[in-house]
Amino acid sequence: MYRFGCALFALALTLPAAAQDGTVSYKSLSPDVALDLARATLENCRQRGFQVAVAVADRFGVTQVMLRDRFAGPHTPSTASGKAWTAVTFRTSTTDLVAISQPGMPQAGIRALPGVVVIGGGLLIEAGGSFLGAVGVSGAPGGDADDACAKAGLEAVRDKLDF
Repeated sequence: MYRFGCALFALALTLPAAAQDGTVSYKSLSPDVALDLARATLENCRQRGFQVAVAVADRFGVTQVMLRDRFAGPHTPSTASGKAWTAVTFRTSTTDLVAISQPGMPQAGIRALPGVVVIGGGLLIEAGGSFLGAVGVSGAPGGDADDACAKAGLEAVRDKLDF
């Protein structure tokens, strides 16, 4: 009887925890803010003289918005989407991934995974302590220039992200 009572007590303690783990709540980007971010990023690249594609992915890596400037190369939409997806997948910027995945390093194998794009230009979107997704830029002359446009786009919508 004692064992039964202890088991019942232990079960009672775990039931509320299991119920709490049954659902999760999270913040996500609205389509309007995702579009504003993509537009601001594209405009910043234009001001710098770059023709690019910009992708905004949600926290699950699904592309919400894709914009391609009229003279951006045909490879830029898929590369921008790949950068955003990669940043979401690894929860880090693609520039940081470049540094930690060089040949001979323990993380070098991530470069060979399907869909991974390890080139600068993929930045995380975070606000109010929540991870919201990522923005990817492709077409500027180098990952650092792609990063700069993405940072400017994020700054342009910062007031819409802070909650």
